[in-house]
Amino acid sequence: MVAEMVPPPRFQGARFSTYIPDPTQPSQTEAVRVLESFASSLGAAEPAKKRWFGRSAPAPTGPVGIYLDGGYGVGKTHLLASLWHAAPGPKAFGTFVELTNLVGALGFAQAVQALSGHRLLCIDEFELDDPGDTVLVSTLLSRLAEAGVKLAATSNTLPGKLGEGRFAAADFLREIQGLSARFRSVRIDGQDYRHRGLPEAPPPYADDEVTAMAGRIGGGASLDGFDALLEHLAVVHPSRYGALLDGVEAVCLTGVAPVQDQGTALRLVVLADRMYDRELPVIASGVPFDEIFSAEMLNGGYRKKYLRAVSRLVALARDSGRVAVG
Repeated sequence: MVAEMVPPPRFQGARFSTYIPDPTQPSQTEAVRVLESFASSLGAAEPAKKRWFGRSAPAPTGPVGIYLDGGYGVGKTHLLASLWHAAPGPKAFGTFVELTNLVGALGFAQAVQALSGHRLLCIDEFELDDPGDTVLVSTLLSRLAEAGVKLAATSNTLPGKLGEGRFAAADFLREIQGLSARFRSVRIDGQDYRHRGLPEAPPPYADDEVTAMAGRIGGGASLDGFDALLEHLAVVHPSRYGALLDGVEAVCLTGVAPVQDQGTALRLVVLADRMYDRELPVIASGVPFDEIFSAEMLNGGYRKKYLRAVSRLVALARDSGRVAVG
């Protein structure tokens, strides 16, 4: 499982040289400079050593990693993947959800053992949605830092603000502050590059158009009613959403409609991330993707997750143009 922790297909070719900073946003150029320097320091360092008995050396007192903070669509994942590609091994890359799933599958002690021999652990989409995750990840990263593993993460939320608006963060202030102390925060400003200078997403198709396009694409296309898809997601663990997309070349959905509850909305966010990772065009009928989350959801504690999902789904809907012709 650890050997499979690599950047997703969309970012296999990501490099610092292929990141295009917005010339109006100096923080983007500065982020590249900071990360290139960080990657160079990893090459000079000795890889972390696994410790089989007792505790490892005392934890470093200062930051042991980089934390990329910024709005959705400013290229944080591209930069994180570029760091991973530039760094010497052993190294691991995964989303926050994939990291917590790894601990769940292996057990805490074995997960620490499996990762503690790495030079670098990259964590994308860092989120703390409940107190259990807060304590789990805080403890895991502390153990890895003690073992000499360097850390890098991306998020839409500053490390000291993780969990805010989602649970009683004040009750877990010590753990959250402990996480914050592990990282040097690097702010990246800018507009969503996925839509910078591009036309609006195409309007939704009609149901019969979606069905016809799925038939024309053939076996590489999925075809589902939106409601049926959401019902299926409820009985599949989010860690398996990527597997649902194995062999899929285009996602065809009929009857896209506003999502009615928070749990369903969060499952859809995870699916949107996995579709985006795999660069799967989405051909859909119903309401446009920028209308699927209610104003209440967009103004709540998961606001940035929902905005990221909308940005990615709209980009994938725009990609439908390249498979809908023919």
